[in-house]
Amino acid sequence: MDIAIPLSKGGEPLFRQLYLGFRAAILSGQLRAGERLPSSRDLAEQFRISRTVVVTAFDQLLAEGYVEGRRGSGTYVSEIGTQSGRDRTATARVHLSRFGSAAALAGVRADFPSRAAKGLRYDFSYGRSPVERFPLETWRKLLMQRARKATVRTHQYGSPMGEETLRDAIAAHLRRSRAVVCDASQVIVVNGSQQALDLLTRVLLERGDRVAIEDPQYQGGREVFRAAGARMHLVPVDEEGLIPSRLPRSARLAFVTPSHQFPTGAVLPLARRLALLAWAKRAGAVIIEDDYDGEFRYEGQAVESLQGLDSEGRVVYIGTFSRTVFPALRIGYMIAPKPLLPALMGAKWLADRHTPTLEQETLAEFISSGAYERHLRKARRTNEGRRKALLESIDRYLGDRVRVTGDRAGTHVVLWPKSQVSEAEIVAKAAKHEVTIYGIAPYYFARPQAAGLMLGYSRMKESEIREGIKRLAEVEL
Repeated sequence: MDIAIPLSKGGEPLFRQLYLGFRAAILSGQLRAGERLPSSRDLAEQFRISRTVVVTAFDQLLAEGYVEGRRGSGTYVSEIGTQSGRDRTATARVHLSRFGSAAALAGVRADFPSRAAKGLRYDFSYGRSPVERFPLETWRKLLMQRARKATVRTHQYGSPMGEETLRDAIAAHLRRSRAVVCDASQVIVVNGSQQALDLLTRVLLERGDRVAIEDPQYQGGREVFRAAGARMHLVPVDEEGLIPSRLPRSARLAFVTPSHQFPTGAVLPLARRLALLAWAKRAGAVIIEDDYDGEFRYEGQAVESLQGLDSEGRVVYIGTFSRTVFPALRIGYMIAPKPLLPALMGAKWLADRHTPTLEQETLAEFISSGAYERHLRKARRTNEGRRKALLESIDRYLGDRVRVTGDRAGTHVVLWPKSQVSEAEIVAKAAKHEVTIYGIAPYYFARPQAAGLMLGYSRMKESEIREGIKRLAEVEL
């Protein structure tokens, strides 16, 4: 019997290639139960390999039950081995839970950017860290130093709360830069702000509970609440952000982005912040404050956090290093009122035990050494230059054809054409001029009353920004 099994000297070990070849032939039915296999000597001659290689492959097949040896007779395909084969044309019908069904829908709706995705020549992408500007060499050195110094404890399970050195560094940075009132005991290190939202939803909400959410809003928050079965009350947003008078009379929690509303870019003024806190007190609600890019502010002093104004412990502050370091790091944090800490710590432990230790230690040193602050200062200067180039170009080439919001903070702005135009058509026409812009409509629950165009600028050179806006001006707005 000749068995066609392609072997490659440049691939896996030969014995494993031979084992996998026979295993596949048995599972597919090419080799049937009771069929005798060639001897190890014949196979060694057929494939021009060592007999030891064949014997090793046969030993693995015997150990897993695909074949059986018969004394004085040879090696045969076992009955059990063929029964384990699968009809690859059949698909089992698996019943999903409510959460599973909601997660499947979220997976269809969510935007998962590809690493290989390449935009047009002038791509005003937003929401992504300009990794090319991050001091990767400094990070590599710190990471290698931490790896060399790693102890046995470093490789054991860690605290669900996070490494103490990182929690200290985060608390100190937030007190200084964002006026967050906290100490390290209130910091929980998570795998990005998305996990923070997921854990908070599990801890605070029952199916059917009401959640106040901005409209338009961050899709990741919307899908988390939808999957939890929450009833979402849409609170409209204007040029100053969320409108407190439109909050529901009662709700379990509110999810807000006050420092730079996503996606409109509005900054919530002090009066509205105080009104929001007063509402939470009346409603007995918790507020989740997502400060996704509060580090970037260009006019005057940075607006202090909503959490810093909270005197009752109703605000959970969440943030991430995905925008300021790099997304693949997957480290974020929650600053939680102390009564919530036991539940959130337990939820984190149930989810994934803890965030990877070595990366936490490296980030802690990156912050405490001053490298993080230096990186932020440089990023702010660079972003300020690009923001200025963008606003000047909009004024020069688009003039009064558009209205701009979101330009005081963050790393993107929104253009609102003053004429009645189709958002989708503008995006398509801009692409013909090698310009990629993004419509705001997907972030609304219902269809928006006016077209809006989101333009990020942190990943483009000033010359590219100017040329991109010049080309965009050729599109009828």
